[in-house]
Amino acid sequence: MAITPFGSTSAAQWGIHPQLSLRSSMTGKIASSSHNVISRVSFMGAPSSSFLSRISVHHTLSSVGSSQTLHSRRGSRLTVRANADYYSVLGVSKNANKSEIKSAYRKLARNYHPDVNKEPGAEDKFKEISNAYEVLSDDEKRSIYDRFGEAGLKGSGMNPGDFSNPFDLFEQLFDNMNRGSGRGPYNGPVDGEDEYYSLLLNFKEAVFGVEKEIEISRLESCGTCNGSGAKPGTTPSRCNTCGGQGRVVSSTRTPLGVFQQQMTCSTCNGTGEISTPCNTCSGDGRVRKPKRISLKVPAGVDSGSRLRVRNEGNAGRRGGSPGDLFAVVEVIPDPVLKRDDTNILYTCKISYIDAILGTTIKVPTVDGMVDLKVPTGTQPNTTLVLAKKGVPLLNKKNMRGDQLVRVQVEIPKRLSSDERKVIEELADLSQGKTATSKR
Repeated sequence: MAITPFGSTSAAQWGIHPQLSLRSSMTGKIASSSHNVISRVSFMGAPSSSFLSRISVHHTLSSVGSSQTLHSRRGSRLTVRANADYYSVLGVSKNANKSEIKSAYRKLARNYHPDVNKEPGAEDKFKEISNAYEVLSDDEKRSIYDRFGEAGLKGSGMNPGDFSNPFDLFEQLFDNMNRGSGRGPYNGPVDGEDEYYSLLLNFKEAVFGVEKEIEISRLESCGTCNGSGAKPGTTPSRCNTCGGQGRVVSSTRTPLGVFQQQMTCSTCNGTGEISTPCNTCSGDGRVRKPKRISLKVPAGVDSGSRLRVRNEGNAGRRGGSPGDLFAVVEVIPDPVLKRDDTNILYTCKISYIDAILGTTIKVPTVDGMVDLKVPTGTQPNTTLVLAKKGVPLLNKKNMRGDQLVRVQVEIPKRLSSDERKVIEELADLSQGKTATSKR
């Protein structure tokens, strides 16, 4: 925590995004970046916090960038909040109906929920998505936002910072699947995680597609305890660490008072119960096992393509749905043929004699060797086209790109006396034709 100048006093800047609020009730809430954490600052005693009552709502924070706005309300409330485009956050158009908005929210919320996505910033993104949905799903709030933006919501007393707990909102839409809303222990089903497999293909396999049998390692439901994680014949008991609540609270004294953090109990993982762990799965309810899967790779894939196999990921807990398997494609480059989207590039060399007189050459393609006619008078770096000898469009086998053949003309650095004589005669003949044409 850093102390920054604020008018004639000083205020604690916690670096909280998207909002920082100071309330006259001397109690503020902040969202922690860690999973399932709700933090509260309680200002203990009037003397230690009386300086806050002198803060004027007309002051501005010098440390806040131009992308943030300052808003004041009655009751000595000061809020700093970054502007946001709620439609862009959900990835919908401004004409989207409620069904489209709800569908977009459900999809994004699943991807960014902290129980599923462990990447840094996922929880902040989840809260941003929930905030946008709550505005756009409410006719009154959406109407005000469309006309006046966030400023209109604040001016009408609907400050975005006052909206519902994003985990409560998620729980309402997903039939109590949220385990971090703070409403008590969670004992419901939890979906399994996705598994990823690196699939190595050669150039032709990527072009034409292939069926591969791969072996993956994934978590499957434990047969000994039937996925419960408890040793057969034992009965779960209440967790002594959290008292069956599934959450624990830690307190830290700060210059502004006592900082309390409420987080998921690490002893029972938020369930509120302790069981004698199964000897086979060590209490996880799942064991890792190998499995062979037949994978059909479509024609036209390239490095970075992802193939999704539903329900072949890790098993869920307590009856949750299994995750998916994602095969990430990596293509071994061909030493001769180069790929450019659906086209294939090839460079060939011909002599200056063949360029002048024309010729037919053999060209390698993904379909094998083919004859290519080089027309008379071909210039250096001319590109010739072999139609429909390129890469099929993904999932459209009958549509293919072309093979583009770039012709490089080789000019000899040394000539024999006979070659020089012939070239000089050709030069004289060429000059004679030029002189005749000028008359």
